[in-house]
Amino acid sequence: MTVVTDPFAAAPQLMKQWMGVSLAVQDSLEPSLIELVKIRASILNACANCINMHTAEARAKGETEQRIYLLAAWHEAPVYTPRERAALAWTDALTRLSEGHTQQAAKDGLEAHFTAEEQVKLTLMINIINGWNRIAVGFGLWLEQPAAKAA
Repeated sequence: MTVVTDPFAAAPQLMKQWMGVSLAVQDSLEPSLIELVKIRASILNACANCINMHTAEARAKGETEQRIYLLAAWHEAPVYTPRERAALAWTDALTRLSEGHTQQAAKDGLEAHFTAEEQVKLTLMINIINGWNRIAVGFGLWLEQPAAKAA
């Protein structure tokens, strides 16, 4: 059996600060948009823990099954608003930086639907979820939903 490092036990102070920043950033934009971004980045990063967690959170906040399922193919799905599409394109561009710098077209779309302050908030959220994906995948974390709510 593989031993899983619990980052909260190994570095509690830093993880508490990381969690604090995460919560502040996630509360800076509309909840439905934030959950879509979290799920999309987690899909791109193949983070099962975060996909599981954020799809449950999105449902709890009223997101539809259809919109959750279609995030894997959001480009072709007509169920997202122009603002959500701009956020998802920005999420894809920043999450896939290693595949080539394609963020200019996404940035142009972003500027059409988000203020400068909102662009920073969204960019921080994308960075936060990518960080969580790397922590969860890197340490092999899996947190069932009832345990997540208790934590």
